[in-house]
Amino acid sequence: MRFIILTKRSLLIILLCFLLGIASLSIGLNSVSEAVATASIERVIPIYSVDTKDKLCSISFDAAWGNEQTEDLLNTLDKYNIKTTFFLVGQWAEKYPDSVKEIAKRGHDIGNHSSTHAHMPALSAEKMKKEINDCNNRIKKLTGKTPTLFRPPYGDYDNNVVNMVKSMNMYCVQWNIDSLDWKDPSIGRIVYNCTDKLTPGSIILLHNGATNTPNALPKIIEGIKEKGYKIVPISKLIPKGDYKTDVTGKMILEN
Repeated sequence: MRFIILTKRSLLIILLCFLLGIASLSIGLNSVSEAVATASIERVIPIYSVDTKDKLCSISFDAAWGNEQTEDLLNTLDKYNIKTTFFLVGQWAEKYPDSVKEIAKRGHDIGNHSSTHAHMPALSAEKMKKEINDCNNRIKKLTGKTPTLFRPPYGDYDNNVVNMVKSMNMYCVQWNIDSLDWKDPSIGRIVYNCTDKLTPGSIILLHNGATNTPNALPKIIEGIKEKGYKIVPISKLIPKGDYKTDVTGKMILEN
């Protein structure tokens, strides 16, 4: 018969292994609990497109930096009798008040793009609300109208951002077609990006300060029309009533 003699050192090693095992099990259980809790929180998604059978789409412009091309864009839109949506940063509106008034005068939507082009998810609820309110107030002072559309800078959002926007009786709007004009691709590439994957209810993203956007815009409009689509402002694309967004961000009326 063999006897196992446990020394103090052996006992200490066994005790440490036991404690490590307990700690690992505890960490594992906590991780599972956190994963379950996280999974139970429903992700809130902004509006990327609209559920519609009509061949409607919207063109939108983000304005955050320069202003050299805004007049050219407005003239082209007038030429084709097209109304669009401009998302303005509050600081941009403060710097170019005449352009803000002109955009509104020509019948385009004006949306809120935050006051300082901040990363909204990084802000506290108080600062987030201030970003939206400050921009709204600047635009209302210049146009007499308070925006009802909000686009997060950089397309950066989380549940808190979307819920905050909704609590302020506004729509949080993204896009499902990205022109990528800010990367300064060729005119042809911008046109292709805007028209190739066009579907009913699409929202197209452009910028008022991208190099080739003014020259691409006529071809974009013509390309969209050739596909049988009508271009309307986002406020006309979005249906009124209670809604939800699916996993792709498509806005669907609930009634």
